[in-house]
Amino acid sequence: MPIQTEDLRAVRVNTKAASVDALAPTLEKQPPPALQKGDALVRVHSAGVNPSDVKAALGIMPQAVFPRTPGRDFAGVVMDGPSAWVGKAVWGSGGDVGITRDGSHAGWLVLPEAALREKPKNLSFEEAGSVGVPFITAYEGFRRSGMPQRGQTVAVMGANGKVGQAAVQLAAQAGAHVIAVRRGGGEWDGPSAGVRTIDAKTEDVAARIRELSDGKGAHIVFNTVGSPYFEAANKAMAKGAAQIFISTLERPVPFDIFTFYRGMHTYVGIDTLALNCIETNERIEAMRAGFEAGTLRPFRVAADAVFSLDQALAVYKEVLSGASRRMVFNP
Repeated sequence: MPIQTEDLRAVRVNTKAASVDALAPTLEKQPPPALQKGDALVRVHSAGVNPSDVKAALGIMPQAVFPRTPGRDFAGVVMDGPSAWVGKAVWGSGGDVGITRDGSHAGWLVLPEAALREKPKNLSFEEAGSVGVPFITAYEGFRRSGMPQRGQTVAVMGANGKVGQAAVQLAAQAGAHVIAVRRGGGEWDGPSAGVRTIDAKTEDVAARIRELSDGKGAHIVFNTVGSPYFEAANKAMAKGAAQIFISTLERPVPFDIFTFYRGMHTYVGIDTLALNCIETNERIEAMRAGFEAGTLRPFRVAADAVFSLDQALAVYKEVLSGASRRMVFNP
């Protein structure tokens, strides 16, 4: 395959902004970036948009550098670099991509060869580009807490969010009894079967988790929201259980040390920004078999949720406001 020389376009953010309304991303011509030894040049076909992408663009992430192209998640084709990779479709993400190095909201993306992972052939580019941060965050939480086991009870707090949906799938794939806690009733409508639901608006969350677990409580609580579920999650934990945190609304929470040590509990904090693209894509490779077998399913990306780069500001605003749909760029 010939080396590519086509000029494409990239979203650029030149400086931090006080709010999303003050954010002023520009769209600039992007010649193919120069490669260093061991680098690969990826033609981006799909790039997911995450709240962390927008927060980094605003300058909320202290490690973010400017000017910079945002975007952590990607799927595309290797067009130049190590000959063994040229022409292959790849996917992935990275805690450094779009934060300390130029990201995927662009036509071209430069990655170290060690970060390359082949895209599952049964996933479209839009589907593969949507997996990234949510599934990696969910996987890393379980990896650090101890992966769910068949027969265990796993409660996912905030199961309607993207990380929550991914955590439900990973736990169900492992054969755990999954309880999805969310604000709103109804049967679970995700791809995983057998998931039981709790409506946090109308039900006593801790009492219902204990009821659904034969009084034992949850072996793992994946708390995607943090402080609003902290007390209920603690009351719902089984002896020796772990609680995973990825976010919070309030930083200080009441902490009962006695209950913590008598329960032999473990708290696990997850920040995927600490994982570079090589480390991140080691995690995504561990989920490949599930996506290829269909025991894990990518997010549905509707036709009206695929955007061009010149719509970046509108997409960033919708994502930061809590968009329920999974949104991707097609550069």
